[in-house]
Amino acid sequence: MRPAPTEYIRKTRENYEKLGFEPYRWFQAETEPAFAMPSKPLAESRLGMISTAGTYVQGQVAYYYKDDTSVRAIPSDTPMTRIRFSHIMENYLVEARQDPGTVFPSEVLAKLNAHGMIGELADDYYSCMGGIYSQKRVTAELIPTLAEVIAKARVDLLFLVPL
Repeated sequence: MRPAPTEYIRKTRENYEKLGFEPYRWFQAETEPAFAMPSKPLAESRLGMISTAGTYVQGQVAYYYKDDTSVRAIPSDTPMTRIRFSHIMENYLVEARQDPGTVFPSEVLAKLNAHGMIGELADDYYSCMGGIYSQKRVTAELIPTLAEVIAKARVDLLFLVPL
């Protein structure tokens, strides 16, 4: 029998309370995000991916835990045996370490690409650590960095895999 899924919002609130912090304030954007219809079918598109699981490749520098806004480029053909994770919420990584594809599904994307369901995969996927407590640093540092690397990747579609 599988364990019940983790209730992340409740768990985040409880963890903040246990650590003596004020209640967590969820991010509220000043404007609604833009929605853009895909300009072509997935089978004709170049697909990129961002994971917020603190994913990195063995040999790269792991994420440090305090508001790390850095980004890792991970070649899309990296074997899953070389995928590693570091995240401020270590207890969120139990399943990810057992099956990295749950939060970094590069093998699934490769299979879909091989079957012609995806036109092309980006050369690199990207990862960051989603557990950044400073909303100011996310908007001032992380988002511009991700926007820059994604623009350079020339992808038509972006698959976001949150942790």
